[in-house]
Amino acid sequence: MFSLNCKRGGLLKKLTYVKSGVDIFKEEKAIKGILSNIKFQRKGIGKPLGGHYAGMIEFGEYALVLCTDGVGSKVKIASEIGKWDTIGIDCIAMNVNDAICVGAEPVAFVDYLAIDDPIEEITKEIGKGLAKGAELANISIIGGETASLPEIIRGFDLAGTCLAYVNKDEIITGEKITPGDVVLGLASTGLHSNGYTLARKVIQDKGLSYHDKFPDGSYPSKKIGEVLLNPTQIYVKETLELLKKVKVHGIAHITGGGLRNLPRINKNVKFLIDNSFEPQSIFKFLQEYGNIENKEMYQTFNMGMGLIIVVAEEDAERSLKILKTHSKSKVKEVGKIEKGSRVVLEKLDLKF
Repeated sequence: MFSLNCKRGGLLKKLTYVKSGVDIFKEEKAIKGILSNIKFQRKGIGKPLGGHYAGMIEFGEYALVLCTDGVGSKVKIASEIGKWDTIGIDCIAMNVNDAICVGAEPVAFVDYLAIDDPIEEITKEIGKGLAKGAELANISIIGGETASLPEIIRGFDLAGTCLAYVNKDEIITGEKITPGDVVLGLASTGLHSNGYTLARKVIQDKGLSYHDKFPDGSYPSKKIGEVLLNPTQIYVKETLELLKKVKVHGIAHITGGGLRNLPRINKNVKFLIDNSFEPQSIFKFLQEYGNIENKEMYQTFNMGMGLIIVVAEEDAERSLKILKTHSKSKVKEVGKIEKGSRVVLEKLDLKF
């Protein structure tokens, strides 16, 4: 973890996600507005079974799991530097990583590409990323839709929907999380696919280009755009291996909202994070050059940690061994569960 260093910030206004154009709190209210009008619920097969990161429906002895997400404004960077072969990985990752949070195994995917001008060179590269993401997640892409929308879209938008399944008696809701449990973290590969409106604002305000080298020398051999396009890590295989051998109490995908995502799996305990990963240099660069406060960073970005898994204390050592064996990400114990509520990032004295 690191504290805000304002050497480059000076008297400049502090950047926030809201000032860059995205208000996550307004988004939450807007979502409630949508849900307030959804009253009808099917009975029998298809009956809703709840969920947090992904929704579940009745399907006999199983729950079918559905989730949908997109790549967001990261696609603008891909177009600006002419590199489209990784964003398909992001599209897959943002969905399958949500599906595993309820203990489900992802099995199939459909994509949706909205584009102003369907150029084959671009769509072929997008397809490469989708294929790679599907391989990493061990899922089938069974279809999709491409819409040419020149009057609505400038550039393109890529989104998708994942289908997964889980035995109903193996669903992970987070309700089993109790004080004394251990919080394990899996490292991210960088920004993943969240907070890019703020990241792009920092770059633009400093008069930088995505083709430029990092002015602070943090990535000597890479351009800014290349680092920002580093694809989202897919955590499916290691998580499924863990679920076969350990009774996991909770899983959280750290996306938009950062550590504010944790209460989604249980609001009635305190997540004490006291040993988090050191954020990668890209986060330090954005914070320093954007003059962004610590709380804003940790409620916008993943800050080096892409997935959190909560297990009983007696299962912690075994879980770490399983995850380290099957994961390409760094894995370690990052905190514990205590009585109370909220999320506490102890070393920075932050509460969410």
